[in-house]
Amino acid sequence: MKIAKVPCLKGEITIPGDKSISHRSIMLGSIAKGTTEITGFLPGADCLSTISCFNSMGIEIQWEGSHVLVHGKGLRGLKAPKTILDCGNSGTTTRLISGILAPQNFNVTLTGDASIKKRPMKRIMEPLSQMGAKIKSLETNGCAPFEICGSPLHGIHYQSPVASAQVKSAILLAGLYAEGETRVTEPYLSRNHSEVMLKQFGAQVQTEGTTASIVPASELYGCKVDVPGDISSAAFFLAAGLMVPGSEILIKHVGINPTRDGIIKICQAMGGNITLLNSSDSGEPVADLLVRCSNLHGTEIGGEVIPSLIDELPMLAAMACFAEGKTVIRDAAELKVKESNRIHAMVLGLTAMGADVRETDDGMVINGGKPLHGAVIDSFLDHRIAMTFAVTGLCAEGETTILGADCVNISYPGFYSDLMGLAEQ
Repeated sequence: MKIAKVPCLKGEITIPGDKSISHRSIMLGSIAKGTTEITGFLPGADCLSTISCFNSMGIEIQWEGSHVLVHGKGLRGLKAPKTILDCGNSGTTTRLISGILAPQNFNVTLTGDASIKKRPMKRIMEPLSQMGAKIKSLETNGCAPFEICGSPLHGIHYQSPVASAQVKSAILLAGLYAEGETRVTEPYLSRNHSEVMLKQFGAQVQTEGTTASIVPASELYGCKVDVPGDISSAAFFLAAGLMVPGSEILIKHVGINPTRDGIIKICQAMGGNITLLNSSDSGEPVADLLVRCSNLHGTEIGGEVIPSLIDELPMLAAMACFAEGKTVIRDAAELKVKESNRIHAMVLGLTAMGADVRETDDGMVINGGKPLHGAVIDSFLDHRIAMTFAVTGLCAEGETTILGADCVNISYPGFYSDLMGLAEQ
């Protein structure tokens, strides 16, 4: 994909549904009794991997675009798949489905693409094993592929060393089937979509501070799920609107869950002009976001805000290049174990474009204000890296070429046409 500088961006956009919520709606709908109707579903490659896995376990799922019907068979309705379950590029699928599979009465092997086979799975294998799960990495490296032999589970109180919604969710999903109460305490509060949706399906979930707890359920019940626009996808348009001179963009129906809205808070802390309009809340809070080009200044990003914007940090790093002064990103070592090492990928790409950026053990230091120029960017087949540099290229002199650009289909199949459509208004 080749990107050139644009004079401004104008217009309104409705972004695809939230990836995290889309995954969870398929999973909970599959183990609930009755039909779950999902609107606003994200038909990206990752979420389709989740559908494929549950299809393989006997669940009928009808989907057309963003409308999905899941014909659930109850907590004990899954059947042993006839083949290995392929989670594709999806860490969410791999980790969350493990919590559901650990207590089943059959055995299964999970695998994924080359990226998944490098991502750390000990973080869910260890707590699930403490609950009684029989789970084994076939390469003995703590990564996929791994085998799960279904077995009875018991509740635990797990002190998670990382604030990770995927770890927390895997444990809570296993807790649906475990004997006794299951509790997870995190160092900081991670996104809470699982807790919100589990309650919607009828589970007994409690949250106190950074501890979430669940008691075993006799049954979950299908319901209607309205998936809001994904704030992680909206982040690219927020940044574009703030960075490209003269821009004004209205982003419609975006999820603004307080465990996910760190991107808005940090943009505003950097001087960004973002207004929330038409706010509503039916479980997951939503709003329209009006963003206008702004004079930005550097800031510090670290501590408890990190879990609420971990996926948006690459875009914030690029945005910091166009801000006056220094921006420091810390406490973000988790970026190293995403679809790529996002710290290294961002420093490499931004340096190639002329930015003053330095890699640290747990983040980056960016000295803003230097003009950027086009460059050839390796996306490392990471959708968020590709999208970040597409936006950055709109503000850089000359042409930016993104290698492996099709990886955006993981989370946002129409991203490039939506972005460039705003330049043509």
